Amino acid sequence: MKASELVTTLTEKGVYLWVDNDKLKIRSPKGVITPEIQANLMAYKTEVLAFIRERDITIKTEVMPLMQGLNLQTIGRLIGGFVGKTTVEYKPPIIDPKKMAQQLMVTFKPLPNNYKNAEILQFRQELENILREYGVKIIPWEQATTEFTYDILLPIINQKKVFTVRGVRAEINAVIDVENPPSALRKLGIFAAETGYKFYSSFVRKNREVSVLNIARFSSWAENHAAKYVEDPTNTQVIILTKIDHDFINPSIPYQQKINIGLNTLVRTFSEIVIGVAVDKISILNMNLSDSIFPKDEMEEFVFKSLIPKVFVPISPLLLNRFDIGEYQPEKSTYAEKLVKLGQELASTGLFPPGFKLNEVIKRKSHRDIVNVIVNGRTGVSYGFVAYAEPPQYFGAKEINITEWESLLPVEGFSSNELRQNEQGRRYLKTKIQGENVFQQIPDIWLVSARSGSNKTNLDIANDVIRIGLKEKLYLELPQDIHTKQVDIKPSYDIYVMLAISLSAALYTPDLIKDGAPIVHFHGYPAFDWFKPHEYCVGVHNPSVPCGTYESGVFNFLGISSLANQPMANMSLISLVEPDHGTNFIGHDLEYLVERLKTGCAEGQIELGGKHFASLKANVEKSGI
Repeated sequence: MKASELVTTLTEKGVYLWVDNDKLKIRSPKGVITPEIQANLMAYKTEVLAFIRERDITIKTEVMPLMQGLNLQTIGRLIGGFVGKTTVEYKPPIIDPKKMAQQLMVTFKPLPNNYKNAEILQFRQELENILREYGVKIIPWEQATTEFTYDILLPIINQKKVFTVRGVRAEINAVIDVENPPSALRKLGIFAAETGYKFYSSFVRKNREVSVLNIARFSSWAENHAAKYVEDPTNTQVIILTKIDHDFINPSIPYQQKINIGLNTLVRTFSEIVIGVAVDKISILNMNLSDSIFPKDEMEEFVFKSLIPKVFVPISPLLLNRFDIGEYQPEKSTYAEKLVKLGQELASTGLFPPGFKLNEVIKRKSHRDIVNVIVNGRTGVSYGFVAYAEPPQYFGAKEINITEWESLLPVEGFSSNELRQNEQGRRYLKTKIQGENVFQQIPDIWLVSARSGSNKTNLDIANDVIRIGLKEKLYLELPQDIHTKQVDIKPSYDIYVMLAISLSAALYTPDLIKDGAPIVHFHGYPAFDWFKPHEYCVGVHNPSVPCGTYESGVFNFLGISSLANQPMANMSLISLVEPDHGTNFIGHDLEYLVERLKTGCAEGQIELGGKHFASLKANVEKSGI
């Protein structure tokens, strides 16, 4: 039996199969998965995984003609290190919110008894209507949920107890709920549930890995959070509607204080996205901790440009298995030294607030255990990044003419009209610069960056600086002799963004990066009046995909490549805005970029938070300034 026939037959019988971190996941009605079918699934597991990935890619593929002459498939493969990979290992990027919406399935959790907040009730209905208009499938709660059974070994009596609950199916992208503060009785039940979970975790589970679903079930029986109804929280985001927090959107409150407010809100509601509702305005909050505000009369744009992209692209760290891992000596790297200096020079700006430890912010052990699974074992989170791109590495001719191009060989997975390679395996790309076709070599990209969770303004060169490479695949080099068990040394969430900026600069603004280039990101924006001649700003009108995602890398690549028709001489810096998130900067020189950022902060023209975003949105044309 072919894998396609097996999957199709099971799907027709109500079985849902999906791939999660290279593992085959199955949810089936009782009695469908017979021993014979189970044996077939095991025997053809590799083929089934490949078929499901191929099926999902076919559904989600978007090929979009771009003015740069490249389609999104090519850009996605390049910045993701998928050269030479078969299509079943690769997910093409989607950046059009219309196409995102058409692939989403969302459900609304039934309202609590006697819920009476009129503003939120009206907003909830309008939200459902707008999502439908954009093509989002609204699945009724009864259809979006199904019965799950799980068992727990009860302590002391040492007996298994089987529980049956209704939960949201894994294929649902989001469940929308309202915040309903717990009563005194529920608070008592929550305390009892958490006490029981701590006992269970320490003496029964004994630190063995447990699924997110089981943790939530065991620890949340007294709560009514939507999260406890979710089968797969890595795919299904919980969105909470609540009263707007006026402190969080107050431009006069320091951003460091807003970080605490935002984190407490996400933890309190146990959700990935919180939408604040008032009579005249809307706010949206996720782990990016943006304090974005939308007028109520712009609700359609809010849903289209902000909410739909966040639901379609959940925040997720880049797993270590995506990299070839090696070692390097940071003390011998001039670029690691420059990175440390970059962070130190920017300390006085206040653009990089201190990170936080998850165990200091998330008080409940059950919640920490769930977050630990979702964020891939990271113990801390920080906001912003610093990186330093090394000069692009070329081998052989940097550019070739059309005759030489036509003699090159095709590359599997790419259009031969866009990318080819020579006999030595060096790849060449047909780009459009100043309206003309330019056939240029794709260089090897290397950069150094701060590890996730480190103090960006006081980096320890021996422990905090990692080296990332992009060639035919992704590379990660850790400091030599580092004790990874003692140091939480994981790549930044923003690796795709760093690589996309570096590669696009090498291809489209080569003078900016030819000697290496500092790259920074912080959760704020420059004012429109801050920019000088030969400084460019792009991305203001992009959909607000979350930080560090594959799609955000594509938007940054497109942002720089859109400047290919601008005068190249004396280009000093590029500001790449990520709405609802912050700004990336790449400069031709460390001292220049530091001086410009320091001046902007001193004069109040650069600040953390969303204060200056409105001026950019009102003045920056879609083609950049």
